[in-house]
Amino acid sequence: MNDHDDREVDETNPLEDATATPEQDAAMPEQDSMSPEQESTDPDQESTDPEPVEGEGIRLQKVLATAGVASRRHAEAMIEGGRVEVNGELVLEQGRRVHPERDTIRVDGMRIPPPRRHVYLVVNKPRGVVSTMVDPEGRPTLGDIQFDKPSWQQLRLFHVGRLDTDTEGLIILTNDGEFAHRMAHPKYKVPKAYLAEVEGLLDNRILRRLEKGLRLDDGPVKPDKVKLVMRSESRSLVEITLHEGRNRIVRRMMDSVAHPVRKLSRTAIGPVRLGQLPIGEARELTRDELGTLLDAVDM
Repeated sequence: MNDHDDREVDETNPLEDATATPEQDAAMPEQDSMSPEQESTDPDQESTDPEPVEGEGIRLQKVLATAGVASRRHAEAMIEGGRVEVNGELVLEQGRRVHPERDTIRVDGMRIPPPRRHVYLVVNKPRGVVSTMVDPEGRPTLGDIQFDKPSWQQLRLFHVGRLDTDTEGLIILTNDGEFAHRMAHPKYKVPKAYLAEVEGLLDNRILRRLEKGLRLDDGPVKPDKVKLVMRSESRSLVEITLHEGRNRIVRRMMDSVAHPVRKLSRTAIGPVRLGQLPIGEARELTRDELGTLLDAVDM
């Protein structure tokens, strides 16, 4: 792959590898056919099946319980305590009905995502893997990664942005086309953090240059954050956070200050951190991670 095709940040059409729409691949949530009159009167008894969204919608406390926020009894206490908002309005009364697919629900300011119709995966991409789902040249791709859950393997997933072939780390796979499109759009400025191992000792003068911004061949670049992790005479580790996307931008930044990158890993996208996820493995976005990203891209 030439340098022009390798990217550390997101400027691609997320649908380029998909041959089916997310709506065709994602399973619709199951619906609970039980009527309110048939439900148990035990306030602590919980159901994992969502109530039908008909008429005035689903009771708010049930939505919170189904989302895993709290038991129904605790959810009722949260509502009474003024901790729950629907579409920016504080809800204090019990029995409020909502439509979780279209209403914005928050607990203590944290967005509660709607019931999932799509899959959102965090993958720790290995070095040497091409950021595409299928490669006509037969190189290893994201589509070759074997997931622990067979159901993920059956989905037509596509990647949110790219990492260049020599870069490892966090990349998101999903079958939600609108989410992928917005996440890759520069308008939303979702920050991404990279951990770079570079040659030589990064002194304070170089760190200040990075913080103030640099002028590259394709224009200026100013990181959101530069954090020195360690340094020695032979090598240094630095974390660089950026919200813009340009071809191999971290590598070019470090080349411009005469400290070439030896190894590069993306460690975070917005609130999502790679953590201890092993190379070549995947996990689902947590409720809070997904809620924060949906807010970030106005969904």
